[in-house]
Amino acid sequence: MPPPHERGLQRCNRMLALPAVCPCEAISPAPLLASLVSLAADVASRDVAGLPALRRGAREAVRLAGVLLAFLEAVRDAGSVPGEAVLGFSELHVALQKLRFLLADSARKGARLWVLMNAELVASELRVVLGSVATAMDVLPGDVVGASAEAGELGRMVSKQARRAAVRPDAEDDRAAQSVRSVLARFGSGVTPDAEDARLVLERVGVASWSDCSEEAAFLEAELLEGLEAGGENDNDLVLISGLMAFLVYCRVVLFDRIDSKKADTSSPMTRPKASCAAWINLEVLQCPITLELMTDPVTVATGQTYDRASIKKWIKNGSRTCPVTGERLRSAEVVPNVAVRGIIDQLLLSKGVSVHEPSSNHRCAVDKTAAPFGAGAAGGVRLAVAFLIARLSRGTPEEQKKATLEARKLSKRNVFYRACLVEADAVPWLLHLLSSTDASVQDSAVAGLLNLSKHPAGRRALVEAGGVGLIVNAMKVAAKVEAQHNAAAVLFYLSSNPEYCDEISRIPEAIPTLVHLVQEGAYRGRKNALVSLYGLLQCANAHGKAVSAGAVAVLAGLLSVGGDRGDDLAFDAIALLARLAEQPVGARAVLAGSALVTRLVDFLGEAAPRSAKGHCMALLASLARHGGYKVIALLGKLPGLMPALYALIADGGPQAGKKARWLVNEIHRHYEQHQPPSAAPAPPAAAGDRVIRV
Repeated sequence: MPPPHERGLQRCNRMLALPAVCPCEAISPAPLLASLVSLAADVASRDVAGLPALRRGAREAVRLAGVLLAFLEAVRDAGSVPGEAVLGFSELHVALQKLRFLLADSARKGARLWVLMNAELVASELRVVLGSVATAMDVLPGDVVGASAEAGELGRMVSKQARRAAVRPDAEDDRAAQSVRSVLARFGSGVTPDAEDARLVLERVGVASWSDCSEEAAFLEAELLEGLEAGGENDNDLVLISGLMAFLVYCRVVLFDRIDSKKADTSSPMTRPKASCAAWINLEVLQCPITLELMTDPVTVATGQTYDRASIKKWIKNGSRTCPVTGERLRSAEVVPNVAVRGIIDQLLLSKGVSVHEPSSNHRCAVDKTAAPFGAGAAGGVRLAVAFLIARLSRGTPEEQKKATLEARKLSKRNVFYRACLVEADAVPWLLHLLSSTDASVQDSAVAGLLNLSKHPAGRRALVEAGGVGLIVNAMKVAAKVEAQHNAAAVLFYLSSNPEYCDEISRIPEAIPTLVHLVQEGAYRGRKNALVSLYGLLQCANAHGKAVSAGAVAVLAGLLSVGGDRGDDLAFDAIALLARLAEQPVGARAVLAGSALVTRLVDFLGEAAPRSAKGHCMALLASLARHGGYKVIALLGKLPGLMPALYALIADGGPQAGKKARWLVNEIHRHYEQHQPPSAAPAPPAAAGDRVIRV
């Protein structure tokens, strides 16, 4: 069993995991000593005055690093270093790496409240690291420590002070942590806490603005979702994280009246202007060496190589314990997030207008698990914050309503329990009311908030009961921001999951024509949202005729010729939508009206496309044959590329696609057998060795 200071770290690999890379065994003493001097100088130069907790212990560690730096410089100045020193220097190197990471994590923006509430754990880790420094000093050869009188004195001082360092949370840390616990206890009882208690905590950890509070909440949310992705929904740590999230949400909503935004430091290469971003980036180094695709979550392994987290974890899980690039054996399966590379990738994607890091399926599953509040304190805090928000939405000034709509949007984004609280507090009618705001940002936040709430069954019901369907359709047409129009289309997608709501949407004259127009004229995201919304609406038979009348077939046919990765994606969606349209006679007739479209569909079956897309294409052709009768079957039989594609689907196209392909092959054969002219000469017999394929 791991020691107590390690057991609390097994779930979380983002904070206090103390990742460190051991120096190579074959390294010579001189470069190792030079690296140690640089590392000790870095630790000794750190400013710990702004730490949220353990400031006294951190100052002691930094001061000790300064003494260690003086010792290392004295050893370097004394002359050559024996090879026997490599072991001790390597241990010292690892310990200093851990100390640097520990101090960096403790000072990390966004993790201040988490560090405060885990001050005892941080102190325990710091004691272990300092003990490692003392042990490393003890195993150094005597001729290294005694290289000079100055080195000997400094070495003994480092060993003694590292071993005796008294590291414990400060009294102010304990008082601030107790204030947090007091506020959470009041939350659990449904009692509004004393604002001064909350302000005391925020002042202690250095949270002075709305954006600081949002940064803290975002960090805790990421910790919560990562813990849930790892299957730790019963982990007691999640109760604390959820409570701290509720504390920060309450403070952000209630204590800060003004929304501020952090300004980027333009002197940093991470924040260079977008126009010049692509000029200084070598795209090859941002590709994962395993998948050769752009990394989305870059991490570094013990050999110093960087990979995408998912691919290297799969590599290790499959039993490979060597570095894929260098072939070296991995001493540890731990990976370290490569923040620098992650920032460069984010900047690159933003410069190209690409959404940064779409959530993975594991991430979405983790979001689903947030339906529980993980503790009475978390539940009570969120409910109090939501009640305050509803009051601002209903009776606040325009500026207060603007902030409240943004808060509702942020709260409902990735937490199912928060969505439920907002729906229960009647946030939906007030957000619908604000769709008519003349302030584009208020309108945008209101639509985005409604989109998030429509992901909750009760939110969809509340939206329909409040008469909001027509308002959403109107927002899709006339919203001031394009993003709001795209989000409004996505709301219709979630509503279309209910057949009754589909009927109500399709009865609105502008609904389907507006979606078709968005498919034709919108940007990529707008087109995607409109396509999936139309697909959902077409589960109602009366929507097919309206879609055909709105020109959906011609618009979808146009998407089949769009090139590029995103064009292919839209083409696959278009084929799925055409297949659903053709399920009804009116849709099939519209597709058959253009013979060029049928030819394009047959060509598509022979192209390299996902199996699901070919399955939709096969379903479309089968519907056309069923509704069009022998004329369509005769037309299909004359297309030269169809039969090989059908036999390929029968062999390896999935159960449904194979079944439809087999049916169409038999229908084509039956048609030609039945319609062969009587005077035609009999077909020549099959040559010896030939076989007639019957499917």
